[in-house]
Amino acid sequence: MLDRAVEIARAARERAYPKPTVGAVIASAGVAIAEGATEAGGRHAEVVALEAAGARARGATMYVTLEPCAHHGATPPCTDAIAAAGVARVVVGARDPNPVAAGGVERLREAGVEVEVVDSFEARQLHEVWRTWVAKRRPFVVYKAAATLDGRVVVPGRRWLSGEESRRLVHELRARVDAVAVGGGTARADRPRLDARDVPTPRGQPRRLVFSRSPLPDGLALEQRAGPLDADLAALAAEGVQSLLLEGGPTLAAAFFAADAVDKLWLFVAPVLAGGGPSVVAALPSARTLSRLRAQRVGDDVLLEAYVHEP
Repeated sequence: MLDRAVEIARAARERAYPKPTVGAVIASAGVAIAEGATEAGGRHAEVVALEAAGARARGATMYVTLEPCAHHGATPPCTDAIAAAGVARVVVGARDPNPVAAGGVERLREAGVEVEVVDSFEARQLHEVWRTWVAKRRPFVVYKAAATLDGRVVVPGRRWLSGEESRRLVHELRARVDAVAVGGGTARADRPRLDARDVPTPRGQPRRLVFSRSPLPDGLALEQRAGPLDADLAALAAEGVQSLLLEGGPTLAAAFFAADAVDKLWLFVAPVLAGGGPSVVAALPSARTLSRLRAQRVGDDVLLEAYVHEP
């Protein structure tokens, strides 16, 4: 049933942004009797499910992707609604990292509700952007790069390394993040637009940034951040930027890795051997071990996804 709660939240497609879109299922005797997802600016998933279940919630089990809130915010505490409805047991996919809203597990137990915390990776992954933003007070950073089979990011005479399908997927990713960034060298050489093109943009275009201390050419429609990096990331987080797509190049990526500020890697590998040239990341002070490696075919390319920091 927790898997179903994750599916419900994913299907809602972050409709509660900038708050987490939570999924909830109420079940009795192993059969789901009500479901809910957090509404945009409205009810939390637990309350949606409770109102759908009505009296059937008494003695039932609730499965929820994120620890129910225990504070008065835009809505009353979900923990109070769960206890008042007579729910006997709550299965929590992941703890709430927000110190303001946390404590729901303890509050439910004090009210006599049995609580199990599963600490599900799928539930944590569902809210990975928001969790990083709340807990670390910086954006969730994805480093995206395209490379050859021998790990090079430039092939002389070729503008694109990856294929059309991969490039469209990048535009879809841009449409889902709050900001996209490059370094000064990439900005001067390529004059990138960094916008999401030919894909739906329900949240509008991302902020387009360049991290550089040096002057930039006139007419470059990018917002300059001059560092230091940790201060820039903290400022972006304070401005509501929860997610940042880092698109280049190797020197900027190395700076982010050195600051331990990369959370996830998207590497599009093209069926090409370059034989030389700059690599995916410039020299690092130490090796990085990634986790949850996943590969998928995208046209003629292979997309490798892995975590530097699991959510």
